Formats: sequence, C-alpha cells, structure tokens
Amino acid sequence: MLHHLTKGHEETMDFTRIKSDVNGNPRFVVHFLTLEPEGADHGAMTISQRYQRVIKAANKLGGRRYHNKAYGGGIVFQAYECELPRLVAMIRALVGARQI
Repeated sequence: MLHHLTKGHEETMDFTRIKSDVNGNPRFVVHFLTLEPEGADHGAMTISQRYQRVIKAANKLGGRRYHNKAYGGGIVFQAYECELPRLVAMIRALVGARQI
C-alpha cells in the first residue's frame, strides 16, 4: 500500500510500508527518484547510473537496495515513519553535493 507523508505545504513523499524485520523494527521502501534532489542536473547519466549514485548515498545512512519484482528501483530503510523525511533530506544533500 502506497502512503503519502506531507511535510509542510510543499513536499509530499510517497513510500510503502513493508513487513517488519525479525526484531519487529518497521521498514519502509522509497523509490530512488524520490531521493534525488529537486531539479538536479543529471547530464548524460543513465537511469542505471543515477540509481547507483542514490544507492551509494543511501548505504551511508542505512538504506539498502530493495530486491523485489513488484517494486523496482526501491530502497528500504529500517526506521520509524517520523524519521523518513530527515533521511530523505540527508540523502538528497549527499547526492546534490556529489560527495559519493
């Protein structure tokens, strides 16, 4: 089920709640395009290269590639719902600054 998280009036983030891990911690999947900075200049980068760049930034903050037929391009986070906007902002900053 797709959920929408609204932060303020201008930003809406789509995510999917998936089964909790073995310890009961909640897990959420976010599409990699959500994690790219708004209006980013991708130049001649392919979708695959953009995905790898976002995966590399997400790995630094605990995100992992989500391997599933039903959800291509997903990144899974073990976090509570209130932490997702902060994680997304930090990944966007890493990708935007090209520190990866």
